[in-house]
Amino acid sequence: MPRILTYNVHRCVGADRRLDVARVADVIAALEPDIVALQELDVGRMRTNGVDQAHEIARRLEMAFHFHPAMKVEEELYGDAILTRYPERKIKSAALPGHERVSQLEPRGALWVSIDVDGREVQVFNTHLGLVPREQRNQADALVGPEWLGHPDRSGPTILLGDFNVTSGSEVFRTLARTLQPARRCTLKQSRSATFPSILPVLRIDHVFVSDDVKVLDVFAPYDRLTRLASDHLPLVMDFELS
Repeated sequence: MPRILTYNVHRCVGADRRLDVARVADVIAALEPDIVALQELDVGRMRTNGVDQAHEIARRLEMAFHFHPAMKVEEELYGDAILTRYPERKIKSAALPGHERVSQLEPRGALWVSIDVDGREVQVFNTHLGLVPREQRNQADALVGPEWLGHPDRSGPTILLGDFNVTSGSEVFRTLARTLQPARRCTLKQSRSATFPSILPVLRIDHVFVSDDVKVLDVFAPYDRLTRLASDHLPLVMDFELS
């Protein structure tokens, strides 16, 4: 039974304001995932001591990884990554559109990796949407369009996951749900799955969407002392099978 998780790690600065890359890696390792989608990673940034957080977490988990810098400030990078213990190949990483009239918003992007899960290619998309409703709609439209989920090379089992900064009642969520199924709605289990804020999670803004040939067994957000502190989000975990 493969396991995938999405986790906004908040540049590895926890709810206790302590920078600790090892603690984030420990949270992930304890969950024993096969595929990991991370958001808000710092790579070579002074504010987090110049550490390549994507590489360091992957090293600790003994996984291969691909990193997409959504934002670049000279040599400093900030973005998202996909890690896995399965054979993999990167298909695409690129920026997502922002707001036409507000150019100073934080850049956002997406990362697409094809992963061989027990002999079947699974298309995994990781993203982190913006905070402003108009930019979120632009980004959702791009994700379901011909450059991403609508691309002719996107076929077979597909998983889209990440920090979408919206709840299930939003227009953005409905846009994505017209192309892929929300994983929480594909399982009869009623596991705790709110992810934000980690200290007292009440919001479901981290999501997983799946194609029809991905059978969702469970979706849950582990809530314990370590996950409460390691980031401002809880990880969101999905167990699945390929049908």
